[in-house]
Amino acid sequence: MPVGIVGIGSHLPPDTIDNAQISTWSGADPQWIEQRTGIHARRYARPGTTTSDMAEEAVHDLFARHPGARETTGLIVLATSTPDQPQPSTAARLQHRTGLSGIPALDVNAVCSGFVYALGVADALLRRGTAGPAALVVGADMYSTIMNREDRRTVSLFGDGAGAVLLAEVPEGYGIRATRVVSDSDYHELVEVVAGGTREAADSAAREAGRHLFRMDGRAVRDYALQAVPKVVGEALDAAGLAVDDIGRVVMHQGNTRLVEALARQLGVDMDRVPVTAPRYGNTGAASIPVTLQAAHASRPFRRGEHVLLAAVGGGMTAGAAVLTWY
Repeated sequence: MPVGIVGIGSHLPPDTIDNAQISTWSGADPQWIEQRTGIHARRYARPGTTTSDMAEEAVHDLFARHPGARETTGLIVLATSTPDQPQPSTAARLQHRTGLSGIPALDVNAVCSGFVYALGVADALLRRGTAGPAALVVGADMYSTIMNREDRRTVSLFGDGAGAVLLAEVPEGYGIRATRVVSDSDYHELVEVVAGGTREAADSAAREAGRHLFRMDGRAVRDYALQAVPKVVGEALDAAGLAVDDIGRVVMHQGNTRLVEALARQLGVDMDRVPVTAPRYGNTGAASIPVTLQAAHASRPFRRGEHVLLAAVGGGMTAGAAVLTWY
């Protein structure tokens, strides 16, 4: 039973944070931010917003675009590294908010690779008949809540957002052809929020030291991405029986514009085949692939039979790729 994407939705918060505002917080020159990252703006959720709020908006957008999707949904897999709370899962809260009780709902945390991981989990569960007939796969992150606004290296990159796709059975010859994911825990310290779990409480001492906030070794992350992403992409393409030249569009995690461009060069893909949303939305974590997928489809609808490659890198370190034929 082939499974493919049959619906997309997304949500970006209303408040735009431009580079001038980032400069006010961090002291970084706006021109330096633009040259280094290719990001002009990002969206921040308003105070009091939760990750599940944004996820709900993305799901409602999907349901509005695809009548009947709600009635077929039998599974929710939500990718996030900024959950509403330690427990229960943010997927359970999303399920309650959308009135979809009585079906499986779970979170996946592979940081910015989370959406590709979640896609693979949902695909496997649908194919095994464990849930169905359709699955909501959601990526949602609110990095504005964990940013150190004085750290120009990170606060210049990240924004908030959510995206959702509906997976369901499609005819033979269409749908997800291959998924490959990897985690390289030798590099687990490259991206982290140290305090707030069982390793270290987010107490006053941790907060004073800023250990409850996001940190990243950007140069090392870039080096890892340029090595790991082409490898998982190659494995996914081989498993799908396709070459990179067969791919119509490559939808990458939007770490930043410069990273997307560097990965495209590494993969040998012209940028006219690589949709880019990082300049106006920044890095939205697990949301960036579905948000970019929706933007690409709105700009130039995917053709039936078009081969699409999804590729991501995230903390852990993790990487993932999925190859699908659009239906």
